[in-house]
Amino acid sequence: MAPDFRKLTLADLILNRKESFTFRIILAAFGIALRLFFRRIETVNADVVPKNGGLIFVLNHPNGLIDAAMVFVAMPRKISFLAKSTLFQMPVISFLLRTVAALPLYRRIDTGEDVSKNQKTFEACRELLQNGGSIAMFPEGVSHNSPKLLPAKTGAARIALGTTSVIGEVPPVEVEIVPVGLFYTNKTNFRSEALLHFGEPFHVVPVAPDADGEPPRVAVNELTEKIENALREVTLNAETDAELHTAAVAERIFSSAMENENLGEKFEFLQKFVVGNTGTNEMLETRLHAYDLKLGDHGIEPEHLSLAQFSRRVVVKQAVIQTWVLIMLLPLSIPGTILHFPAYNLCDIFSRIYARHGADDVASTVKVLAGMLFMPLTWLVIAAALYFFFGWKTALISIPVSVICGYAALYSLEEWPSFAAGQRRSGCF
Repeated sequence: MAPDFRKLTLADLILNRKESFTFRIILAAFGIALRLFFRRIETVNADVVPKNGGLIFVLNHPNGLIDAAMVFVAMPRKISFLAKSTLFQMPVISFLLRTVAALPLYRRIDTGEDVSKNQKTFEACRELLQNGGSIAMFPEGVSHNSPKLLPAKTGAARIALGTTSVIGEVPPVEVEIVPVGLFYTNKTNFRSEALLHFGEPFHVVPVAPDADGEPPRVAVNELTEKIENALREVTLNAETDAELHTAAVAERIFSSAMENENLGEKFEFLQKFVVGNTGTNEMLETRLHAYDLKLGDHGIEPEHLSLAQFSRRVVVKQAVIQTWVLIMLLPLSIPGTILHFPAYNLCDIFSRIYARHGADDVASTVKVLAGMLFMPLTWLVIAAALYFFFGWKTALISIPVSVICGYAALYSLEEWPSFAAGQRRSGCF
């Protein structure tokens, strides 16, 4: 069966839940923020997710709170998820987590935390699953920058087996596990891309509890290994960052002839390239990097190579259309750029402060949260200034106008590098 690729729209992110007003406001806020931060959000095989019954989503964890936010807005089912207990001690984040029904997970690596409290969390998870709900977990336990999946912790397996345990004459509860791979083209960059890759669900085989009423250790370890292997099928795993870079260079070059390549196909290529070429072909790696550098010397990106298939007339026509669109947007994009420049730079400054010790897995989290604060604050400051000088009607109108100008600026700045490169490449083909 061919993979089901789907690009998520803003409506998909913010209109897919029927919950309380507060919940929907938070959903809309994060949905809009993520849709603006990421140029494209896609899913692969989301149709395999069961619509009913107890379900545990297990995911890799490369991008801090952005991973949790992505799970919150993009999953095809309503979910609760486990979050480290220390987050519940932060005033604003604690409110958000409790509103979206997150559950605290107490970890030994967090100073002063009592891991015995996890028993109550696990009991809440079991009750939720027994009632046909779903939860999301990150079995790696921590957000990280590793080029490959970290060893899975046993929490997901223990919750799954504890829920399905065979106790006396009580029939076991059916629980399925769905592996989900999170992939970001560049997790710290504004207007990068994100992918949720859903793997095949599998049933949890019920087992009898041990003498202490807990799932047997052997069964827990076996299920943990199965979860880890399933996650490897839907994630990108390389031994080094250099291998990932080589795969990215190869993908950019070999996919240059493809029109409208979706993110799922890009991920599939990277995954196969890493598996098939890891440490085995130094000559190929050298030639790929040399070719990439040669293109760079001519000011050409690999994706522009596909233009060689078209006549000069077609290339020039496309360049003219693109030029006129950017010119027509100038009255909006110039003020939009000027007005939002301070907020954009504040977001960047805060992300650099938090990432200066190498923790770039939190950089995009900080950028999104700061953007959710500083962008609306910018609109309110502009409205307040206009109210002071021109009255409330002008101030009220300024808010949607500021938003429109900001979007025009975003579009223009996103298209400008492609436009500039087009002027260079038109002379090459």
